[in-house]
Amino acid sequence: MARTLALDIGEKRIGVAVGDETGRLARPLTTILRASKRQDFERIARLVTEQSAERVIAGYPQSLSGDEGPQAQRVRRYVETLAITLSVPVELWDERYTTVEATERLHEAKRRRPHDRGQLDAAAAAIILQDYLDAHHPPLAESRTTENGTRDMEHE
Repeated sequence: MARTLALDIGEKRIGVAVGDETGRLARPLTTILRASKRQDFERIARLVTEQSAERVIAGYPQSLSGDEGPQAQRVRRYVETLAITLSVPVELWDERYTTVEATERLHEAKRRRPHDRGQLDAAAAAIILQDYLDAHHPPLAESRTTENGTRDMEHE
């Protein structure tokens, strides 16, 4: 299965996550401190190669209504330029609520509010990627009990 890399593109940092070999599970990978576009793109291209990624998903920060605000426009333009430089497809993916969700998850993991903003950015990228993977892959086999009480595996 193809590996996917996800980006949470911010003004100062880019959170990066990667999917596992099965294409079902995302995990935070790293955070890139933004420099120039050329340096950012070189670092992303290096991660694509190192992780054997066959696609890149970039979080698209639309407004709650689904409109494209100023930040979404900046991200879209950045991603359009990035796509020209990479050898793999790059796709925008709705990222509404991911930073809030990442903060909640880190807090639930019994960590105080993260002082390392990069950790939060990478966690947000993992949430973006997990959402993408869940939307593009049916769930793994589910176990259910049949009428005669035996366990059966059902593929969706």
